[in-house]
Amino acid sequence: MSQFDRSGGVASDGERADRIDGTDGAAAAARTKSRIPPAEVFAVLGNETRVEVLHALLELGGDESPVSFTELFERVDATDSANFSYHLDQLTGHFVRRREEGYELRAPGRKVVSSIFTGTLTERAQLGFFPAEGSCHACGGDLHGWYVDDTLAIGCTDCGAIQVSYPFPAGALDGRSTDDLLEAFHHYVRHHYCLAADGVCPECTGTVETDLVRTPDEEGQAVAVEHVCRRCSYDLRSTVGLLLLDDPDVLRFCADRGVDLSSTPFWEFDWCVSDAATTVVSEDPLRVRLTVACAGDEMRVGVDESGRVVETDGPERDAT
Repeated sequence: MSQFDRSGGVASDGERADRIDGTDGAAAAARTKSRIPPAEVFAVLGNETRVEVLHALLELGGDESPVSFTELFERVDATDSANFSYHLDQLTGHFVRRREEGYELRAPGRKVVSSIFTGTLTERAQLGFFPAEGSCHACGGDLHGWYVDDTLAIGCTDCGAIQVSYPFPAGALDGRSTDDLLEAFHHYVRHHYCLAADGVCPECTGTVETDLVRTPDEEGQAVAVEHVCRRCSYDLRSTVGLLLLDDPDVLRFCADRGVDLSSTPFWEFDWCVSDAATTVVSEDPLRVRLTVACAGDEMRVGVDESGRVVETDGPERDAT
């Protein structure tokens, strides 16, 4: 079962700065041109006119080219130009960039307005059980998906085993069939895991540290991979198999046997969502070997305590 947890290990701003690249807080802060305190961010955005300005900039293409003051003013429901100018000034700098030709939407402004108007921050949705491809790694039963509390889960209705459970923005449900929804979910989650495995935080793009951890208290999972962002404390935990979704040797091994790991939902592979194919070969340092099964062949992959693939052993590649 794959998990997502951002609640643990959240440090204060000072403590977090001390951890970045092993430097002290002063050195980390020196690399930051400017920073808005979190409370001030909410204060800046807590105004209907300012939210309308960001939305108008997006609609007028302000993320690609400057938009004039007049164009913005005519699009926004402001009482007068002086009042509008005041609110625009409050956004300028962090969320909006002023140019000679007009105003542009900066990346933070683009992210805010996108989150608000696509429903990421404002909508709640629920979707009952629907069939999903694949079979349960625990009992072989049929899989179903469901969406509740901003999370999409795929599991077995016979034995209750969960293949995957991961937060997924409600906007993903708009205009998609359940098959299309599952395809989008696969790419979304796979992308996050691959980013984390490459040392890039899917949330803030900060540096991610990866470690193998023992999980004796978690039913059915003796070893897990833990990704933790040193910048925002984003915490992503998974099976060892999910660490290999973007490994070139594993991709090639499966491709040679007619299976495309980039397009086939990862929950269809038992070695991805359970510990059944993972063997602990060393405790100190912790090291495991995972057996990847595909089309009747097997490939064995050794992974060290930092999540790096250190050895592979399997059938020779098919002749081409």
